[in-house]
Amino acid sequence: MAWDMYQEVILQHYRSPRNFGPLEGANRSGEESNPLCGDHITMRLKIDPANQKIDQVRFEGDGCAISVASASMLTERLNGLTLTEAEHLTRDDVLKQLNIPLSPVRVKCALTGFVALGKALHPESAPAST
Repeated sequence: MAWDMYQEVILQHYRSPRNFGPLEGANRSGEESNPLCGDHITMRLKIDPANQKIDQVRFEGDGCAISVASASMLTERLNGLTLTEAEHLTRDDVLKQLNIPLSPVRVKCALTGFVALGKALHPESAPAST
């Protein structure tokens, strides 16, 4: 019974992702791809420089149900957090929000948005594009 409920939540986030689409005025962004499943997620943040809070977060991209649902759930959690609070989120926090068992390949799907978020939070650490 609980398994069905969590599957339905994931499908709802996949079919109607929250905070999906472009974000005008974004001052941070990061992207990540998972070639094993074809997932590609870009996270965009609008951070208020005065209080270092995430005023808005949106994502774009496509991928499997797990990837899109996880990114959607993550954006709901991020709105209103400070940068410090966002930086303290862990991969386990992201996986727990899905609340379903995942194979190693599906873990990578579930973390695609999280990795993109890390690149947005720490642009200085992201590899330079050529």
